[in-house]
Amino acid sequence: MKSLYVGNLPHSTIEPEVRNLFEVHGAVEKVILVTDRDTGRSRGFGFVEMTNASEADKAIAALNGTDLGGRTLTVNEAKTQVGRSQWRRPAFWRGRWSWARRLPWPSTTAARTALVAFEHKAPERTHTATETTGQSRAQESTKTAGG
Repeated sequence: MKSLYVGNLPHSTIEPEVRNLFEVHGAVEKVILVTDRDTGRSRGFGFVEMTNASEADKAIAALNGTDLGGRTLTVNEAKTQVGRSQWRRPAFWRGRWSWARRLPWPSTTAARTALVAFEHKAPERTHTATETTGQSRAQESTKTAGG
């Protein structure tokens, strides 16, 4: 079985139209048109699963660049989707927002504390105080330049 990406579909396209378009080139297992979850309107792309890989390759060659409803179709092999568990997301912890990976939450308090301490390391100091006055170099340079 081979999954195909179909892009630049007219928003008025329905699944039977896409199925009929691809069944000319071989057996179609499944048709999925992606819709907006808020409006329910088509997002203009979808996926077609064909049972035979050679028929899917023929469909790609025949339908890529063809016109459907005034739009030029893009048809190619679908790429595998990156797992959502790898994405980073903002997390609120101890009164501040930080970026944390979606990891299984540690069951012990010590492990949670270690995880949070790792995420919230204090930045390294970027300036040093001079030994004679105890002030930073930037403060010293403004005193000497001004007066």
